[in-house]
Amino acid sequence: MSITSSDTQVFPGGAFLTNDFSVADLLTPDNLSEEHRMISQTAERFMVERVMANADKIEKKDHEMLKTVLRESAELGLLGAEIPEEYGGTGLDLLSTMLITEQIARLASFSVSFGGHSGIGTAPVRYFGSEEQKQKWLPKLAACEVISCYALTENHSGSDALAARTKAVLSEDGTHYVLNGSKMWITNGGIADLSMVFAKVDGKHFTCFVVETNTEGFAASAEEHKMGLHGSSTTALTLENVKVPVENLVGEIGKGHKIALNVLNLGRFKLGAWCAAAAKYALNDAISYSKDRHQFGKSISEFGAIRFKLAQMAVRCWVGDAMNYRTAGMIETSLGKTDEKDSVAALKAIEEYVAECSILKVACSEYLDYVVDEAVQIHGGYGYSAEYAVERHYRDSRINRIFEGTNEINRLTITGSILKKAMSGKLNLAGGVVEVDSAVLTAEKKMVGNAKKAALLAAGTAIQTIAADNPEEKHQETLMRIADLAIEVFAMDSAWLRAAKQAGEKGEDKMELQKDILNVFLVDSTTRLWTNARQLLANLLPAGEALQKTIGKIDFLVGAPPANTQLPLQRIAAKLLDAGKYTA
Repeated sequence: MSITSSDTQVFPGGAFLTNDFSVADLLTPDNLSEEHRMISQTAERFMVERVMANADKIEKKDHEMLKTVLRESAELGLLGAEIPEEYGGTGLDLLSTMLITEQIARLASFSVSFGGHSGIGTAPVRYFGSEEQKQKWLPKLAACEVISCYALTENHSGSDALAARTKAVLSEDGTHYVLNGSKMWITNGGIADLSMVFAKVDGKHFTCFVVETNTEGFAASAEEHKMGLHGSSTTALTLENVKVPVENLVGEIGKGHKIALNVLNLGRFKLGAWCAAAAKYALNDAISYSKDRHQFGKSISEFGAIRFKLAQMAVRCWVGDAMNYRTAGMIETSLGKTDEKDSVAALKAIEEYVAECSILKVACSEYLDYVVDEAVQIHGGYGYSAEYAVERHYRDSRINRIFEGTNEINRLTITGSILKKAMSGKLNLAGGVVEVDSAVLTAEKKMVGNAKKAALLAAGTAIQTIAADNPEEKHQETLMRIADLAIEVFAMDSAWLRAAKQAGEKGEDKMELQKDILNVFLVDSTTRLWTNARQLLANLLPAGEALQKTIGKIDFLVGAPPANTQLPLQRIAAKLLDAGKYTA
């Protein structure tokens, strides 16, 4: 099942800063095939009837119930969606796995257990395992005969994962490795049968191993008491002289960083889709509550302050979808140019979009935090009560800015990836913005084009200023501001593309809601970009003529007078309340 045509061109990673993307090649949630809708409906039905119906039990750490619904998801083919059919999975495309991710976001505790098994707990073997390892483990993982976890983090090596101290030493007879060390914050740690453990061979060479958790010396600690994700299993792991057969070493000795970083990149892509979907569920709860709750003699949904919040929440949901689906389409196109049996080539195809995946992770996790915070605020005191779902949404949301690399690490990854491509000649940041004329939404397109030019000007000036001064260590603040510029550009560009595709298919006069959302976002995003670019330059350039001249160019491009966003926000809110849910 393919979501892109064979003649679709691969759009280079990072090129959103300089080049226009083809609207015709764009993937959006507005154009799903019947088959994809059926996959989404299957996942939705399972989540509503089996997972949400047992949400209270799961949240109270009934791990037998958690394992039961995980196995039921396997029976439906959901858990093994990413595993090829030849190894017992359903071998679905990237969009299908994304649609499943959107549905399982209904309950965060279940979804992290699901992802800890089917994503990071399976990907090392799926992409880097030998044929023998794939034959042995993937069918069991697809069927949930065994539950997996991913053991990377240690108590002194959070963001610096390669500083792990867990050690692996080859036995004298060469038949097994002996592992000693500890891991922490391991999702599924207390229920897993398999663990993808990262250790350093001879204390030097970072390597991945498949470890069966019933092996002597392997032990999971007591469940962690967490702010959120109460229903998922999260434990520390201890390995004391754990004997692991040599055939359980995944990939190559000393190449574990490739496994870890590529698996995390995939996880960031999925997390963006998860966060955007979770935001919609929180928004729907807020819409429903605002209509039912009465104060001062009328529904609070009639108050402008509440409507403003609902509309701004919807804007972030819509833009998050635009970014996620666009990236899914780009990755799928890139994958389509590789041999489907070549796992290494597939990972390289995905690796092309390291910056975009990190953007999704950062932007959508922060959009979600905004949405759940406003959802609690709309509920007032009841939002602080565990009797209402928004209390759980709020707690569960916070981890997403830490998962899969903190948002700070991901901001550095965004800038680092883009600069690496520029230095290797794969991305021409010095060539300016290459634009293509559009017959629809021309004023909005000009705003996006000017944002790209302003971002390139500010970022280019900053890089030239710090280039000779060890920027990765001394100028992290600058690199993160550059990442914020890139995030705004990608979001604006993706939002315009989605609206432009709809306008081309329906006509601009039939998409008032989408135009309102687009225009509100472009105004707000341009303001953020303008402020950020000016501050970036002020932080680096000495006061004087050069600074004022450069800031003047930024002002010319994106310093337009404020636009009226109140009316479009009112219209957005009215449509949400009429529908009783998010429907954009």
